[in-house]
Amino acid sequence: MQPKVYFVGAGPGEVDLITVKGRRLVELADVLIYVGSLLHPGHLAFFKAGAERHDSKEMTHEQIVEVMVRSVRSGKSVVRLSSGDPSLFGALAEQLESLEAQDIPYEIIPGVSSAFAAAAAIATELTIPEVAQTVIFSRFQGRTPMPPKEELSALAEHGATMVLFLSTQYIKEVVRELRSGYPPDTPVAVVQKASWPQEERVIRGTLSDIAEKVKTARIVWTALVLVGPVVDRRHWAAGRHSKLYDKSFSHGYRDKEDPSS
Repeated sequence: MQPKVYFVGAGPGEVDLITVKGRRLVELADVLIYVGSLLHPGHLAFFKAGAERHDSKEMTHEQIVEVMVRSVRSGKSVVRLSSGDPSLFGALAEQLESLEAQDIPYEIIPGVSSAFAAAAAIATELTIPEVAQTVIFSRFQGRTPMPPKEELSALAEHGATMVLFLSTQYIKEVVRELRSGYPPDTPVAVVQKASWPQEERVIRGTLSDIAEKVKTARIVWTALVLVGPVVDRRHWAAGRHSKLYDKSFSHGYRDKEDPSS
């Protein structure tokens, strides 16, 4: 294992949902930096004996980078283990910028996003033909301002499937903004700790009642909000099938069936 920083997506929660490559790197790393408040503790059992461990929930960006730089320059391999996939709300860009400024090599290993684990938890496809073919990953503004034209009220105008990270604590404000584009009966699901054994929770409702349901369930953190007709099968007609496997549809690997045969 080369002396560099490996950004590894640990997956959404269940320990086996990390990639094979990610698990191998975790087992071999000399130094591991992980988000203890978000990572399933089962991952720690795969750290090798004697590996240096740092829980980044108690560290600043500068402290994290200092550990990375010091370790790589001393010939050690570093795994930065993040929940889900590093490229989605993982503070990845700022870490890469700091490493590049100091000529520290790195590699990014993708992981399974909690967005997809949440879709699995409610047994839906995020892109149903003729219902929704676009998925928006976003969040409520909170303490970090949103770029122009990316407020939820603006994104809601598209009527697409929406998956919101870091937003459950603002559920009332989220609903208010989404109502500017979605009708009040739009299905919503809030999935807390998607894929975590014994800890996953799913709250279903509509924009009219989801805020009260989430409040009653006392869900604040580590949850995703999924919005759109795909969330509830009753809101899209049966028979909305992909053309890919339709017997009347031909493509480069299959001719369509002859109806006269």
